[in-house]
Amino acid sequence: MAKCAWLGLGVMGYPMAGHLANKGGHEVTVYNRTLEKAEAWASEFGGKAARTPREAADGAEFVLMCVGNDDDIRSVTYGDDGAFAGIGRGCVLVDHTTASAEIARELEQHARDHGQAFLDAPVSGGQAGAENGALTVMCGGGEDSFARAKPIMECYGKAVTLLGPAGAGQLTKMVNQICIAGLVQGLAEAIAFGMKAGLPMDKVIADVISKGAAGSWQMENRGHTMIQGKFDFGFAVNWMRKDLKICMEEANRNGALLPATALVDQFYHAVQKAGGGRWDTSSLIYNLTDH
Repeated sequence: MAKCAWLGLGVMGYPMAGHLANKGGHEVTVYNRTLEKAEAWASEFGGKAARTPREAADGAEFVLMCVGNDDDIRSVTYGDDGAFAGIGRGCVLVDHTTASAEIARELEQHARDHGQAFLDAPVSGGQAGAENGALTVMCGGGEDSFARAKPIMECYGKAVTLLGPAGAGQLTKMVNQICIAGLVQGLAEAIAFGMKAGLPMDKVIADVISKGAAGSWQMENRGHTMIQGKFDFGFAVNWMRKDLKICMEEANRNGALLPATALVDQFYHAVQKAGGGRWDTSSLIYNLTDH
């Protein structure tokens, strides 16, 4: 059993921290900007609630977090009340936030300068994956700190992989989001085309194209709900646009070309303008169908 701190109890962090306590049997203290949510988690899972990140991290062997963006990461790690002020030498800080590779390298340097370790470890699998303890965790950092933290992350991760030095996890998550953007737009266009053509699209998907080369997780899990115009199934458009912005900023730095990704980002912007910022990412089809 390890002494752990968890920072951020959103739709992903809340169940992930729960698996850390229940499945892993670890001693977990949680922090959330809303204290009531931390207290509710502590009541449900038997851990402790802290009023500041520093209080949560005090004496922890592992500090894990899943917050919103680069600024949120800095707000819970730096300063008099931040996690770095509460942790000692040898602690491993694990960041599950989807953020920039730059913030990962920054935190890794800060941790190393103070005798600590850092892993950037964004996840894929959405809310369902977090609730089921079946996330894919893509990591950047040192081999020794990864080896120490891997059993902790396996409490909620079905696949936990080290891809390289600090920042490699975030870069891998960018690859993931670029793939998803193109897949969902292609699926949206195909479904909208089939509906306009008068095809029985539920049957087309279930009995035909999902069985062949066009099949994908998105088709299996979102195809039928896209046909029905239902978009309340997890990862929101607002968050996807945040992620795609990170992808395109990184591409500007490394010289990669992302023309399709930039176009799909604008399609997501159109969904936001239609009031769908909290719809899930499959809502791209909304731009292509009659309402």
